[in-house]
Amino acid sequence: MTKKILTLGYGVITYMLFFGVFNYAILFIGNIIVTPSLDSAGESNFLHALFIDIGLLTLFALQHSIMARPAFKNLWTKVIPKPIERSTYVLASTVILAAIIYFWQPLGGVIWEITHPVAVNTLTILFTAGWFILFLASFQINHFDLFGLRQVWLYFKGKPYTHLPFTTPWLYRFMRHPLYVGLIIGLWAAPVMTVAHLVFAMLCTGYIFVGATLEEKDLENALPEYKHYKQDVPMFMPRISAKKRRNRVIESF
Repeated sequence: MTKKILTLGYGVITYMLFFGVFNYAILFIGNIIVTPSLDSAGESNFLHALFIDIGLLTLFALQHSIMARPAFKNLWTKVIPKPIERSTYVLASTVILAAIIYFWQPLGGVIWEITHPVAVNTLTILFTAGWFILFLASFQINHFDLFGLRQVWLYFKGKPYTHLPFTTPWLYRFMRHPLYVGLIIGLWAAPVMTVAHLVFAMLCTGYIFVGATLEEKDLENALPEYKHYKQDVPMFMPRISAKKRRNRVIESF
């Protein structure tokens, strides 16, 4: 029983850490309340700061890409118990995201600055909507399974883990990766676009395209239905008309 309690506690604490850091990251990206933020004035050597920022984002991309692959999971679960595999992935992501926020180097310089009230309000609404879409998409495919809570809960209850059925909730009928689309909107909807923000948005967007491509190869190998789903639903650009299908997308954000 002690092992079950520790496993459940590990999953819950990991999720709470993730939730706190991720929401702080939203404020950091949007320059809301927190200081320093993504668009703080640059004070250090530009090339040195740029090298650090690229290194931090590369580390995040590598961790996501490597730890999300089935081959790595098969090896990794020989070292750690399967019930906490997903929570450990989330914890690693959280630690690296916190490192990005803490060690991020401002680069200075403004690419664009929009001051018209209507335009600023529109971009602020888009920024908020992007993160809302991200969270909504995560709940539509089972938020608690995505972040490891379902796995540790089932273990605590003494039940075996079962994969969720392959279905397409509302957003997933229009685009295969609404979670990533929400993230892209949140990254780019900025009234003020500094050099640092541009670097952050460009590298994250580039990784999203690469990561989604790798993820879809895994999904096609694991789920025969995914090939048909892929043919019917666009990757990122939403389709106005959506067919009702019984498919499911599992995102590795």
